[in-house]
Amino acid sequence: MLIDVHAHFYTDRSGRSDWQEVNAARLDAGRMIGITSHVASILGTWGEHSPTYFPSPDDVTHANDRMVELAKTHREVLGYCVVNPNYTDHALSEIKLRLKQGMVGVKLAASRRANDELLDPVAALAGEKGVPILHHVWHHRRRDWPGQEASDATELAGLAGRHIATDFIMAHLGGGGDWAHSLRVVRDVPNIWVDLSGSGVDVDMLEAALSEIGPQRLLWGADVTLGTGWAKLRYLESLGLQNDDLELIRFGNAFRIFPEGVFHDDN
Repeated sequence: MLIDVHAHFYTDRSGRSDWQEVNAARLDAGRMIGITSHVASILGTWGEHSPTYFPSPDDVTHANDRMVELAKTHREVLGYCVVNPNYTDHALSEIKLRLKQGMVGVKLAASRRANDELLDPVAALAGEKGVPILHHVWHHRRRDWPGQEASDATELAGLAGRHIATDFIMAHLGGGGDWAHSLRVVRDVPNIWVDLSGSGVDVDMLEAALSEIGPQRLLWGADVTLGTGWAKLRYLESLGLQNDDLELIRFGNAFRIFPEGVFHDDN
């Protein structure tokens, strides 16, 4: 089995005419790589009708509707419920509805700093329902970035410390910035799991993740770029890991944090 814990898809409102072809290409490439489950989200309308990281309630609802439909159509696809925590009531109602419809986690992008108390109701609800939160992280944020309230590992650790019953996935270790700083920050935060996705494939990054965190809290993912996700997978295979440790990263750890019975090995 191979579970991609960080996937994305598009819809007819995503501002690109080839959205169906892009979705199909991801699924086709996933089959070639051997992905048995894509745990995915759709970030509103990807900036077409409201900002990508500050999606309107209407765009959030649209994206989650399409994600539910995609998961029903493709057995290998599972959904994260995307929410904008600036709209607390809407976010909580979306989570409750989408989990009933089969979604398996919550996706928080860069709509609010991770340590902002506005995220507490979302984090508490995810813990109550037993689903993880995948949180967008810019590793060691040294300044603010336009169009987003990006968070770093220190801020995510603050949220995780307040919600020890909730599992958090720190997004895309290879997504840019000082990943070494992030690894040191979350090393001793047991409810933060490290997602290896992102387009960066830096020298010693995976070795450092194994050394600082260990295979027991690493999750394989690809994010937008399946090619670099595949490259990381091949690199992990070349490191001489014990088969049990490699299987933890490929799928075993995902089994531990997502609801029981959601993954299939017969796709």
